[in-house]
Amino acid sequence: MSFLFYILAAIAEIAGCFAFWAWWKLDKPIWWLVPGMVALATFGWLLAQVDTGHAGRAFAAYGGIYIVSAILWGWAVEGQMPDRWDMIGGAVCLLGAAIIFAGPRAAITGS
Repeated sequence: MSFLFYILAAIAEIAGCFAFWAWWKLDKPIWWLVPGMVALATFGWLLAQVDTGHAGRAFAAYGGIYIVSAILWGWAVEGQMPDRWDMIGGAVCLLGAAIIFAGPRAAITGS
C-alpha cells in the first residue's frame, strides 16, 4: 500500500509544482495556482499515509519514486523523451529507495 501512496504523492507533487511552473514560466493565468496548492496539500497528506515510524525515512524512500515520476511526467506531459541516462539514473534512484524503505531494521528498546 505504501508504494501506491508514493505514486499518488509523486503525481500530486509534480502536478502542483507544474502549476506554479506553468504560471511563472509559461504565462498561464494566476488561477492555475489554486489547483496547484490543492495538489501540493494532497501530496503532503498522501506522503503522511506511508506506513513508517520516521518521516525522514519515508521522505528519503519517496525521493526515488519522485525522480522516476518526474522523468515520466516530462515524457507524458512535456514530450521530453527520456534518454538512457534518465533511465539509468532513475533505476539507481529506485534501487536506493527500495534499500531505504525495505532494509532490515534493528528493534530499538527503551532500556
